[in-house]
Amino acid sequence: MDTKEAKSKRIITNAFLEIRSRKPLERITVREICEAADLSKATFYLHFRDIYDLSDTLQQNTIVDILNHVEDPADMIYNPRKSSKEMIDGFYANRPVINILFSGSQFSKLPEKIETEIKEILFEKFPGLKDDVYANIRITYQLMGAFYAFYKYENEFGFDNVFKSVDKITGFFELPDDFDISAYSK
Repeated sequence: MDTKEAKSKRIITNAFLEIRSRKPLERITVREICEAADLSKATFYLHFRDIYDLSDTLQQNTIVDILNHVEDPADMIYNPRKSSKEMIDGFYANRPVINILFSGSQFSKLPEKIETEIKEILFEKFPGLKDDVYANIRITYQLMGAFYAFYKYENEFGFDNVFKSVDKITGFFELPDDFDISAYSK
């Protein structure tokens, strides 16, 4: 059973998503959400500082859910094809909410936030990669390239064709057999 706090947060979230699905973030007001949720502004402010805090919270929850599809983020280094497929699965499992939360001015935040989270996880496990220019560029290139390729070409060429191409390109990031990542570990 929902606690009163959890229930009011869920009601606010649902009202926000419904409004956000038809309006840009910048044009939504707290009053509008509260009217749709049939809650007071005081209740809204118990949970969120403002509209942007609410949006950022929901975006972050979505990023976490996407990354929960990735069995081992270290696969970005060891097995980039596997991690790319898992991340794409995460995108598609969250596509309806992604299309709402990351539309308009928020579009570029999705790959940026995913990159930040992935790097944080990888650099925790392999601190030596943090200052490695190749590792940073490679991770950015893998994530941003795959993300924008899907969004730009999926409608034109279809999911399967884009996935095969991205998978083939991601294969170029596989490490040589003699690469020793332990030098980068804690």
